Amino acid sequence: MSKETSLAALDNCFTDFSDLIQGFSEDDWGIQSLCPDWDIRGVVTHLAGIEDLLLGWVPKSTDEWPPFGKMAEFESAMADLSSTEILQTVMKILDKRRQELSELGDDVWEAECMTPVGPATYGRFMNVRVFDFWVHQRDMTIPLGIDTDDSGAHAEIALDEVHGSLGYIAGKKIGLEDGMSIAFHLHGAIERDLFAEVDGRAKVVDNVDDPTVSISADTQSFMMLACGRIDPQQEIDAGRISWTGDASWGEKAARNLRFTI
Repeated sequence: MSKETSLAALDNCFTDFSDLIQGFSEDDWGIQSLCPDWDIRGVVTHLAGIEDLLLGWVPKSTDEWPPFGKMAEFESAMADLSSTEILQTVMKILDKRRQELSELGDDVWEAECMTPVGPATYGRFMNVRVFDFWVHQRDMTIPLGIDTDDSGAHAEIALDEVHGSLGYIAGKKIGLEDGMSIAFHLHGAIERDLFAEVDGRAKVVDNVDDPTVSISADTQSFMMLACGRIDPQQEIDAGRISWTGDASWGEKAARNLRFTI
């Protein structure tokens, strides 16, 4: 994934986020999000707070974490603001981040640092930010009953984060045994086939000829199940996730995709 593609995707996330929250009614801010600990206001504070603490931060080594310690102070300040003041604060932060990212050199993009997924580059961290925005946006829109466009580069990057963890999901969460394999056929806004097999350990592979079980799922349902946001039974009953092959492993897979929250 090129720097230009990743930055354009992050900018799309900023736009989707700002467009969404500017349309909130006063009551919307207090509605429970899909994150157990946050209402809609809490999700907005989280997303804006991470971007705020990243302003001016230049990583120097993998021993250096982003300044997450600033979040408590940011959350405290946001707690005293009206919804109008929150909107104004968020827009200023996003404008500053856009300007900063537009001037970002390749040296910073490729700099090693500590990220939420372990040691990686600043660029990899920005892809994690895309994932964070994509999922949290739906943490807000789903309970509010707002439709989203689940296509585009930012959606592809968000899915990449789950795709990269498919070995862990297959081996540790679903519990596939040695010699077993699984295929995921995603449809909807994004169509993609994902495969994992267990050969000593579970790993992502390019293809599986005869998988133990094949899962068919709507892409948004797959993503939100993997992030532990929605009820598997609800998605099964609605036909948004189904399986062929070994029925017991299919049901186990559909109910145990969660690898993060």
